[in-house]
Amino acid sequence: MGRVENKVVLVTGGARGQGRGHAVRLAEEGADIILFDICCDVEHNDYPLATEQDLEEARLQVEKTGRRAVSAAVDVRDRGALTDALARAVGELGKLDVIVANAGICPLGAGQPIGAFTNAFDVDFVGVVNTVHAGLPHLGAGASIVTVGSVAGLLAEKAGPGAGAGPTGAGGSGYNLAKQFIDRYTIALAAQLAPLSIRANVVHPTNVNTAMLHNEPMYKMFRPDLEHPGREDAMLAFPMMQGMPIPYVEPEDVSHAICYLASDESRYVTGLQLKVDAGASLKF
Repeated sequence: MGRVENKVVLVTGGARGQGRGHAVRLAEEGADIILFDICCDVEHNDYPLATEQDLEEARLQVEKTGRRAVSAAVDVRDRGALTDALARAVGELGKLDVIVANAGICPLGAGQPIGAFTNAFDVDFVGVVNTVHAGLPHLGAGASIVTVGSVAGLLAEKAGPGAGAGPTGAGGSGYNLAKQFIDRYTIALAAQLAPLSIRANVVHPTNVNTAMLHNEPMYKMFRPDLEHPGREDAMLAFPMMQGMPIPYVEPEDVSHAICYLASDESRYVTGLQLKVDAGASLKF
């Protein structure tokens, strides 16, 4: 316990799913948490996103660990709003040590308009850049930046268009491109920040057991042979993604990696692409 004792960590997309898991785990290890989430749906994303109630529940979960929490409904696509909300939170908690740029969406489906592409790219990549750049003025030596990519996006890049790797459709293409850019951006950022003793690393999960995975458009991607596939139908296909015989990893599996990269245990680790993918990348 106490691996990130007395650090202050920003987690975007923190109301539920992976983000809430990361926030609670870091709080259990001694960090105070800033929780941001959009708390409304995004056009063309056909599964519901977190609500203000979800964000409040996440804040209370953090506080149950005995640590402080500040939460706000913020759209990571809005650099100005993000900068202002972060300044207020840092003013309340006193500093910022770690950024976990986790917020993301994955709109899927055939025949989607170009808006699905732009929304996915803007949330998943521009939102990461906005989060990091809003936070940089608050960081000092020893700070850590962790971005969340996706092994599916990397596989789509490696396999090429139309190969069936990674999310598909206009929204899926925006998602894939965003996750590929996150990877390149984080490595380039790490090189720029190393002389300042600020670290930047990217975590690439495979399928994770959250609402982003459990919805009909995603089930359809894994079971295109069925008109209306359900969870049990998709569970038969999910293991095809990984090298290990599992359908998905749990949010806490990713949180372990996040906690390591946020802690001083990784004080000399920067520019790392850490894949929590159960061997998915080994299949290509």
